[in-house]
Amino acid sequence: MSQPANPAAAPDAAPSIAGALATTTTIQILSTVTALALTGIAPLVAGDFGLEPHYVGYQISVIYAAGTVASAVAGTLIQHRGPVQVEQLALACFGIALLLLAAANPWVALLASVIIGIGYGVQNPASAQILGAVTPPHRRSLIFSIKQAGVPIGGVLASLLLPAMSPALGWKLALAVVAVPCFAMISVLALKGGPTRPERPATIALWPNFLYEQRLVWGSAPLRALALIGFLYSSLQLSLSAFAVIMLVDHGWSLVQAGLVAGAVQACGALGRVSWGGLGDRFGGFQVLALIGAVSMACMIALWQLDALPVAVQVAVLCVFGFCMSGWNGVVMAECTHHCAPEDAGRVIGGALVYTFIGVMIGPAAMATIYTACGDYGTSFLLVSWIAGAGALTAARGAMRRD
Repeated sequence: MSQPANPAAAPDAAPSIAGALATTTTIQILSTVTALALTGIAPLVAGDFGLEPHYVGYQISVIYAAGTVASAVAGTLIQHRGPVQVEQLALACFGIALLLLAAANPWVALLASVIIGIGYGVQNPASAQILGAVTPPHRRSLIFSIKQAGVPIGGVLASLLLPAMSPALGWKLALAVVAVPCFAMISVLALKGGPTRPERPATIALWPNFLYEQRLVWGSAPLRALALIGFLYSSLQLSLSAFAVIMLVDHGWSLVQAGLVAGAVQACGALGRVSWGGLGDRFGGFQVLALIGAVSMACMIALWQLDALPVAVQVAVLCVFGFCMSGWNGVVMAECTHHCAPEDAGRVIGGALVYTFIGVMIGPAAMATIYTACGDYGTSFLLVSWIAGAGALTAARGAMRRD
């Protein structure tokens, strides 16, 4: 396969897979910890904000609404500034936003959530451009999934560290502590270097570039299917992350116990990402995505009768759900790279991730609204379980089309 034509796409200071993977995974972990910072401590901090805990679902949706817009222009930013500088921008967004959240003001938190979304929206396409340039096609599903394992690992840290740190340090100082490694990674990237910027940076023409990226996605049947699967699965993934602790507390668990279970769910998600990535390389990405959707739908139906299940089974259902519904992202991103030119990897993934972010924007807010109507989180998951089934059918059709 030919090397990227764009010099910004070909790392010269970190040509190894290991170096690129370590850097991008660390950034992924920090981005997820930042995005989910309030979910693990929502019952503790909601009073300081003057809101009910379930409003965290709306906060997650604001983050991903901003991420949708940022992802749409990420390809243009990467072309103009190079992926390393875009990663530094994302890290700055995370550190600043965490400090703003500590103000405990709903309007400042709204601004902070928008800033988090901007960073989250640009970092994945930038990481994809870095990894795609150094990873051979037959290993991309595994390598991208290892990087994406940073999402559940970040979820583990958000679920365990912040609830543990907050009583000892105070939740505001705990958020400030989390901001430190975000700023530190900016310096690490500056010292390490990375892809050189183009000698003649591309003109920032956001709308034409956005249309071009969308034409790349919509002009390919596999990419259309992957964008739809990302939309469906992301709405469920972040609903699980946003409401796992609150759901268990609502069902009589203590905050610490619920945080431990949520951490276990995220840990299973990290294992799932690597496992599904390896299976994707061996059996095909669409086949794996179909299985993920089918098993996730069964788990969501089981959550409807959460109180009727033994405690061990409750934990097992949530862990299997996390193993599946946190495991799809790396497979989707890797599969996208198989249907585009190497130099277009960041642009195609940025274009496809627009729909992933739309799904996350809609999902947690819809779950919060459904909960307001029915008053039970298990019933809420049951009512949206068809989404996992729709994703499984879409993936199955994609697998048959490729065959």
